[in-house]
Amino acid sequence: MRAMVLQTPRAPLQMEERPDLIPGEGEIRVKVSACGVCRTDLHVADAELPDIKYPIVPGHEIVGRVDFIGPHVTTHQIGDRVGIPWLGHTCGTCRFCSKGMENLCDAPLFTGYTRDGGFATHTIADARYAFPLGEDGDDVAIAPLLCAGLIGWRSLVMAGNAERLGIYGFGAAGHIVTQVALWQGRSVYAFTRAADTAAQDFARQLGAAWAGASDQAPDVPLDAAIIYAPAGELVPRALRAVRKGGRVVCAGIHMSDIPSFPYHLLWDERQLVSVANLTRQDGMDFLRVAPQARVHTQTSAFPLAEANEVLNKLRTGQILGAAVLRP
Repeated sequence: MRAMVLQTPRAPLQMEERPDLIPGEGEIRVKVSACGVCRTDLHVADAELPDIKYPIVPGHEIVGRVDFIGPHVTTHQIGDRVGIPWLGHTCGTCRFCSKGMENLCDAPLFTGYTRDGGFATHTIADARYAFPLGEDGDDVAIAPLLCAGLIGWRSLVMAGNAERLGIYGFGAAGHIVTQVALWQGRSVYAFTRAADTAAQDFARQLGAAWAGASDQAPDVPLDAAIIYAPAGELVPRALRAVRKGGRVVCAGIHMSDIPSFPYHLLWDERQLVSVANLTRQDGMDFLRVAPQARVHTQTSAFPLAEANEVLNKLRTGQILGAAVLRP
């Protein structure tokens, strides 16, 4: 098998030939057909997350087919198409797992972060955390749903019943969530980097009621806002944009420091919350909703060997929608 491997912090990924993987008890081996490139992969590559396991194979938006089944796996068969998300394993026994909050598990494993992921021709997954995908849809188009879609869905649920929804950072997650929000009957207000007129045009094409720079304000107060961009300075801006009783959801795993802001921005019962990881129920719910909402992902596909170039494009804002690697 071949894999793009991060050996040390902030080093370029290296293509390696590795021995074929053998799944252990409760595991499956998956031949990867597509793996989305997520901003979290960029945070891993740039060593912006704690406790990264080196060497590590990034990638956690994985679509592929089961080609080897370990002992005691009854949920999958050889040839099944599956999706492997960020959450790769939980303990099942801690106080959070026992209360249905496995996204906050005390002893989790995360695909492409603390266990090898999908920037490879093959990967190993805990069978319990591999979603059956059926045969509808294209592998490349589905891949971004496995994180941008799932985290987007969880953040949308946490935004509550907001009729006017702001989205800060209009990338992979933003363009997916916009389609679901519009299908639900909401109005979407898209905020991007000031110079990113392509993303603003894209948002309008998808049906956004308004699109502009993140330092601008729409002409109506928002009911809620979701922040996907890893920029802490957006938090006070979003608080200014939401109405009394509104909610701001921080949906990223990493964000730069939030600057100080006057208390009156939070007062009037505005809420500031964060999203951490996902649950398997999130996955089942969203993968059922996505075809109903006719979600169409805007993707650009690249060979596996170009992973470093793709990460740099993501870093510099050159990806419209989502990037996907094809082994």
